[in-house]
Amino acid sequence: MANWRTPIYRELARRLVDVVGGKTAGEFAKLGIGTVDDLVRHVPRRYIAGTEMTSFDQLQVGEDVAVIAKVVRSEIKHSRGTGRVQASLTDGSDYLSLSFFSKRNHLLEYWAKQLAPGSRGIFVGKVGAFNGQLQLTHPDYVILDGARVTGGKNSPAREAMERQVQRATLVGLYPASSKLPTWVIADSIEMVLPSLHGDTLPEWIVERAGVLPFEHALTAVHEPTSIEQAKVGVDRLRFDEAFGIQLAMATRRRELAGQKATPRPRRAGGILDAFDERLPFTLTQGQRDVGDLIFDELAASSPMNRLLQGEVGSGKTIVALRAMLDVVDAGGQAVLLAPTEVLAKQHYHSITRMLGDLGEGRQLGAHPDATGVVLLTGSRTTAAKREALNDIVTGDAGIVIGTHALLSDPVTFFDLGLVVVDEQHRFGVEQRAALSAKAENKPHTLVMTATPIPRSIAMTVFGDLEVSELRERPAGRQPVQTVFVNTMKHPTWVDRGWERIREEVADGRQAFVVCPAITGSQVEAGIEADGERQLAAVEDLAPQLAAGPLKGLKIGVVHGKQNVTERDDTMAAFAAGTVDVLVATTVIEVGVDVPNASVMVVMDADRFGLSQLHQLRGRIGRGEHAGLCLLLAPVSENLDAETRLGAMAATDDGFELAELDLTLRREGDVLGANQSGRGSLKLLRALTDADVIRQAKVLAEEVLDDERAATDPLLADLMTKAEELAAGEWMEKS
Repeated sequence: MANWRTPIYRELARRLVDVVGGKTAGEFAKLGIGTVDDLVRHVPRRYIAGTEMTSFDQLQVGEDVAVIAKVVRSEIKHSRGTGRVQASLTDGSDYLSLSFFSKRNHLLEYWAKQLAPGSRGIFVGKVGAFNGQLQLTHPDYVILDGARVTGGKNSPAREAMERQVQRATLVGLYPASSKLPTWVIADSIEMVLPSLHGDTLPEWIVERAGVLPFEHALTAVHEPTSIEQAKVGVDRLRFDEAFGIQLAMATRRRELAGQKATPRPRRAGGILDAFDERLPFTLTQGQRDVGDLIFDELAASSPMNRLLQGEVGSGKTIVALRAMLDVVDAGGQAVLLAPTEVLAKQHYHSITRMLGDLGEGRQLGAHPDATGVVLLTGSRTTAAKREALNDIVTGDAGIVIGTHALLSDPVTFFDLGLVVVDEQHRFGVEQRAALSAKAENKPHTLVMTATPIPRSIAMTVFGDLEVSELRERPAGRQPVQTVFVNTMKHPTWVDRGWERIREEVADGRQAFVVCPAITGSQVEAGIEADGERQLAAVEDLAPQLAAGPLKGLKIGVVHGKQNVTERDDTMAAFAAGTVDVLVATTVIEVGVDVPNASVMVVMDADRFGLSQLHQLRGRIGRGEHAGLCLLLAPVSENLDAETRLGAMAATDDGFELAELDLTLRREGDVLGANQSGRGSLKLLRALTDADVIRQAKVLAEEVLDDERAATDPLLADLMTKAEELAAGEWMEKS
């Protein structure tokens, strides 16, 4: 646990279990709230006042709701020894039924009196249905006309409701759960606010940022007198997140810039020049520009730290390979770290193929400047690992390609000069640092991602890296037509998809069929009327296709739980053209390069994000033939799914799709999965809060130049907190 220097940070770091007790803290934990700081930064999703009404047209059965409405009718009814109060609410146009049951007449009379026609109140409960009408059964509620809690005596939840209504002009409705209603959250926040004194930022930074002081912001958020006041309060809490992250990133950038790296200047007449002379194609302008920038940074004595992101098929690998050859020319080694064995082996095969005899170092007849290329993965034989490790430690291998196996202690480099990390979002910051620590001096680092990231996201997630983009595709890449097929509306179109595969194979080409599941036991809840939807599974679909619409074709199967040898053999057979159709999971998402593959069918396409679908689609159209990608999904009332899949069919711009993906999905899915440390972004939305992030980035740089920053204990505590957040793995894998 961090050693906090200031009282305010010590108070905010208190565990919630010490404040509200174990049972309530357990419910808070389910909402991602574990400390006092988490609690006070848990802001209402909306505010309501007694003068407004809640529309009923968006209510859904099973949903926990808080509505403000008027009572239009209430009466007591008796049946089989039990009485009930039956009431009806209106939002001005629609109606919602209320039911309260009891055998005690005095309690029934009490309810009926409090729920008098014309009364206005806030009603909280789970929406049910009876006789075709929506209803709430035994909801908690407050009658706003008199701020009296009704519905039963000595109820902590109802007492909390009354306290919140009495102390605030506006009532905040917090993201809550059935066992932790909004009123209990509000009461818990009210319990801790009096103990929070002072600010989490120095006064001079608060003034320069133009935000509310911390205590004032908490009052504005949790006890506002107007929506405008609440907004200004939330703006301060949002700025806190942006500033903390940018201060941590700015500090990291300065630390990296202050470290020493071995300069790797470009050498004329070496392996890089020989490679360039043999290239069978012309580099794009973007590849040349980024390459020149990287060469300049490699020649410097401070370590390069650059993120290279690009469109599918934009040629990131060739840029990275040229950087690696530059380092080899300068007497160093380069390592390429990949997240999976499939991708590592694909890189190894493509790089050795591109290098030819330039990758056959120390072999008879090889080019005089040739270097060795080795592969190190967990599944390699002991003898192969021993040979690879020996080539690495002696320097015979100028280029090393591998997976997490490279992070293990036995791997010792002769002179590690460049670390290339592919698919960076699959790795945590600590893993990247562990590989860099194997170098005598700080190595240069090139991070690559094939998932385009909006610049505001990159500035937040990869704030310690300089960013380069490749948007231009090399000449010769064929267009890919994408068609979304709603299988609920057009089930017969699926058969046409299988026919199209047969036609492509008959013309000598190959096809992918992608499934979201490996086995038929994988289901998703809440999709169909029976509560479950069976997802298309590789192990089920492959034999069905082989016995049915694709009978007679050679079908291979690939997924992540296969024996490595079996998977590799199947991939090799597909690449060699001896397998016609590859039925696979997303293990083929990146790195798979089979130019002869021209068609792809994605089953249950609504189960994938747009960026992932874009990556999958990038596996076809890589050769001389145009591609066809069919997205099959049984979409009924899911408008988001239709929008996403429609967008996939309308554009092949990965950057545009990435932004749309983020607007349609909860951003927490993108910026929330921690690999180490704790905490995540709660209010900051990197896509929509770009201005706040830019302001925070500029201010963070200015603060580090201010002489007061070095000795301010508040900034020291903020840095500690920000580093806990920055240490996380922020980009989700899917």
